[in-house]
Amino acid sequence: MLPKFQSKAFLAPMAGLSDPALRLLCKELGAGLVVTEFKSIHAVTAKQKDITKFIEFSPKERPLSVQLFGSDLTKLKQAVKIVEPHFDIIDYNMGCPSPHITQQMACSALLREPELTRKILRTMVQSTKKPISLKIRAGVTSSDKWKEIALIAEEEGVQMITLHPRTVKQGYSGKSDWKLIKELKQLVKIPVVGNGDIETPEDAKRMLDETGCDYVMIGRAAAKNPFIFQQINHFLETGKYREVSDKRRIHAFFKYLDYTKNYPTIKFANIRMQAMNFTKGMVGGKIIRGRLLHVKTIENIKALMEDMLTPEK
Repeated sequence: MLPKFQSKAFLAPMAGLSDPALRLLCKELGAGLVVTEFKSIHAVTAKQKDITKFIEFSPKERPLSVQLFGSDLTKLKQAVKIVEPHFDIIDYNMGCPSPHITQQMACSALLREPELTRKILRTMVQSTKKPISLKIRAGVTSSDKWKEIALIAEEEGVQMITLHPRTVKQGYSGKSDWKLIKELKQLVKIPVVGNGDIETPEDAKRMLDETGCDYVMIGRAAAKNPFIFQQINHFLETGKYREVSDKRRIHAFFKYLDYTKNYPTIKFANIRMQAMNFTKGMVGGKIIRGRLLHVKTIENIKALMEDMLTPEK
């Protein structure tokens, strides 16, 4: 059974971005569910003795979902059993469009393989008592087999489906087709999470209203403004929300930076990328991002972000 979510707004899994420090910050700011960066089942099985060092997390993130990818059924079963004690939901990635991943017959490549997908999902459901969820795209080059995949998922006992209604060919370009989320909600009886092009609280409400989906998932917009979860929650409840000043966002980055000290897996390059994300849309942010490209230490990043708080003389 799925855990109870305190919010309809979820943080998307993002490679190099949804690290444990950002997830914890988003959770504190009202995210109903946070999901780890996707992990290869081969890496999970290789790291099983140190799994909590390989996939770092805080109990404060709960409910917490771990996302896996890979199509070797034996390794998949092992990986599910390894992560089962530590996470509340086990999510399966069929959405990542990166060629170096799809060449492994993984993630979005499986959108063309319904029978293999059935075997994968059946293996996962039968290997654990934890709920299994699935994240998919609309298709590879066109919106073709996603309905078949969704019905297979429901038949095999998957308890929640997230749809990013772009094709693999689109990547992150163009517009996501929210009509497909509505079609998915009408097709299956299990909860549906809509994902794609949510930049504001108004977008979140519009997706919920237009598609009938149960939850919304935010990725890139949350990486630059983790306050979006707080804003969405207030907007859904009251029809209003508080704008976030540049100063509050910078202070939130410092909180994120403080959290990173607890997680050795968060690399310098990831922290720098988070700093760049936090400055998007800020006055003077473009100049700071240019400087961030050349910094070598955490102290350099901190100094540049502190400059954003200091008015020009």
